[in-house]
Amino acid sequence: MDLKLLCCETSTTENRAYPDKVLLSNRVLDNLLKTEEQYALPASFLRKQTEVTPHMRKIVAEWMMEVCDEQNCQDEVFPLAVNFMDRFLAVRSISKSQLQLLGTSCMLIASKLREPKPLPAKTLVFYTDNSITIQDLRKCELLVVSKLKWDLSVVTPQDFLPHILRRLPIESVGIEYNMVNSHAKTLIALCARDFDFTRYLPSMIASASVASALCGLGWTSKSGRTLNDLLQILHEITSTEQDYILDCFKQIENMVRLSASGLSNPQGLTSSDIEDFSSCSVRADEFTPPPSASDKLQEQESAGTPTDVRDIHF
Repeated sequence: MDLKLLCCETSTTENRAYPDKVLLSNRVLDNLLKTEEQYALPASFLRKQTEVTPHMRKIVAEWMMEVCDEQNCQDEVFPLAVNFMDRFLAVRSISKSQLQLLGTSCMLIASKLREPKPLPAKTLVFYTDNSITIQDLRKCELLVVSKLKWDLSVVTPQDFLPHILRRLPIESVGIEYNMVNSHAKTLIALCARDFDFTRYLPSMIASASVASALCGLGWTSKSGRTLNDLLQILHEITSTEQDYILDCFKQIENMVRLSASGLSNPQGLTSSDIEDFSSCSVRADEFTPPPSASDKLQEQESAGTPTDVRDIHF
C-alpha cells in the first residue's frame, strides 16, 4: 500500500490543534461550571483601590482590546488578560499611573498562555508610547503572577462558547455556526471591557452573548421559537437560572444600543486621555515563588486525582 503524509503547514498560517470532540463532552462542561466559581470576583473588588476607578479600568481595557485587535491575537487573549487585571486589582492597591503598565503585563502573560507566538515585549512597550521600559514590564509581570499565586488557568466566557453552540440547533434553522460564533466572541470582548459585567460568571456572559447574537441573526423568526424558549435551552445546557441569563442579556442589548448611538462613553474619553503612566515600583519581598517540586509532590499525594500525567495508569 502506498501511504502518503498530508502536511497542512503553510508559511502564512499558524498551526493550531484540530477540534477534539472529546473536549466538548458533558464531563468537560461540568468541570468548567464547577471551576468558574473559584475565580468569581467579589461584588466590589475595586474597594482596595484609592485611585483606580471603574471608568479608568474601562479606558485601559479598551486600549488593551485595540492592541489585541491590531496584533491579530487569538480571541481568548483579551478576556484572559482582563481577568488577570481584575483579579490583581482585587488583591493589591495601585496608583492610576500604574494601571496601563498592569494591563500591558496582563496582555503579555495572556499571550504566553494562548498565543502560538507570544506578543513581543518591545511591541507592547511601543504601544504604550514608550512610557514604560522592558525592565518595568518584566518586573510587573512577575508581580502579577505572584499576586495571582501562579494560578493562571482561568475559565473565561470563551471556554463555554463551543460547548453552548454545539448543543444548540443553530444550523437546522438556517443560521451559520461561524456567524453566531463570530458575533458572540465580539460581544464577549465588549463585556470584558465593561465594569458592569464583572458581577456575572463566565457561563452567564457566554450564554447571554449567544442569545444576543442569535436574536440579532433572526433566531425567533427563523426557528419559530421565542426568547424564553432560547433561554430555557441555555438553562438546560449551563444549569444557569433563566433570570440571570435574561438580566445579562438585557445588559448586553443595552450596551450594544449605547455603543451604536455613541453614548457608551458619555465623557468622550479615549485611550489617549490616559496620562502619567509610569513604572510599576515593586519590592522583592512581595514576590511569591512558583511552587517547588516538593510542594507539587506533596499536593499530588494529598489530592484524590493525579495532577501529573505520569501518575495516571491506563
